[in-house]
Amino acid sequence: MSKLIKPAGYKALLDLWQTEQGIKLIKEFFQQNLSTELRLRRVTAPLFVLKGLGINDDLNGVERPVSFPIKDLGDQMAEVVHSLAKWKRLTLAEYNIDPGYGIYTDMNAIRADEELDNLHSLYVDQWDWEMVISREERTLDFLRSVVRRIYSAILRTEFLACETYPQLKPFLPREIHFIHSEELLKMYPGMTAKEREDAVCKKYGAVFIMGIGGKLSDGEKHDGRAPDYDDWTTPNSDGFLGLNGDILIWYPVLDRSIELSSMGIRVDKEALLRQLALEGQEQRAELFFHKQLLEGKLPLSIGGGIGQSRLCMIMLQKAHIGEIQASIWPDEQRRECKENGMNLI
Repeated sequence: MSKLIKPAGYKALLDLWQTEQGIKLIKEFFQQNLSTELRLRRVTAPLFVLKGLGINDDLNGVERPVSFPIKDLGDQMAEVVHSLAKWKRLTLAEYNIDPGYGIYTDMNAIRADEELDNLHSLYVDQWDWEMVISREERTLDFLRSVVRRIYSAILRTEFLACETYPQLKPFLPREIHFIHSEELLKMYPGMTAKEREDAVCKKYGAVFIMGIGGKLSDGEKHDGRAPDYDDWTTPNSDGFLGLNGDILIWYPVLDRSIELSSMGIRVDKEALLRQLALEGQEQRAELFFHKQLLEGKLPLSIGGGIGQSRLCMIMLQKAHIGEIQASIWPDEQRRECKENGMNLI
C-alpha cells in the first residue's frame, strides 16, 4: 500500500479501552462546544435521499454515490448521502430558523470511491452544521470570525484530551492563520496544491485556506468544489474571489497536514447561476433544491462539515483513522498497519 504512511517507531499512547472512552469524551465535548459557539440546535438527518432532486452533495463531481431501489416507491432510486450541504439549507427553511442561529447533525456516509489510507475510509462521519445569516454577513470578516470560533472549540477539546490522558501532549497553536489559495500559490510556486498545504501548515500549525473551487492564476484549481453550495466566486475584502475554505492543521504524528473541516458562506442566487455556468452545469437549475434557492425560498447561510473520526484521531494522537472507527480495509493494509503499531478496530 504505497499511500500508507508508517511513522517510524509509532506506538499508540492509549490502549483500546482508553481509546473508546476517549472517542466518547471528545465527541460529546466538542459537539456541545460547537453548538454553544455557533448557537446550533441538533436535528436528525437522513442517511439517504431520493435521486434526482439535487439534494445530495456532489463533492468534486466525480464520486459515485451508493444507490439502491426502494420497493414501495416503484423501485425509485435512493442515494446514500455524500454530505448534507444542501439538505441542511432546506432544513433551515423548513424549521424557520432565525438569523444568527442554526442546526447541526451527525452525518454518516459511505464513499465507495475513496482511496483508503491513514486518513480516508469508506465510512465518513462528521458534524454537519448550517447557520442562517443576513445579507450583510456575507463577508470575509464574518467567515473569519466563524472559523476562529470553531478553532477555539477545537483547542478546548485538545486541552480536555490532554488533561484526561497526561501521556498526550498538546501541539496545536493558539491562533489559526488565514491565507487565500492564490496567495499560497504565489508563496510556493512549483509545488502541487497538496505540497503547498503541507508547507504552509508546517509553518503556521493551523491554517484556513480560502477561495477553494475556482481556477487560480496558473489555470488550475487548488481543489474541486461543487458549484451549488459554497460561494467560491464572489469577491472578498482582500481582493480575491471566494467566501469559503478549509481548516487544516499540521499533524506531527504523520508529519503532514490534515484537513479537519470544509466550510463556507453558501451561494446566493447570483453566485449559483455564475458557478453553474462556469462548470457547464446550467441544467441543474431545474432540480428541486436549485429551484428553491433561485425562487428565494431558502435563507442565506454559512455551513460546513467537521470530521468526527479525524478530530478524534488527532486528539488521541493516532496514526490511522482505522484506530478510531470500524471499517473495511484491504488485507495488506491491515497487515502493514499491525506490523507498524497501528491496531485497526
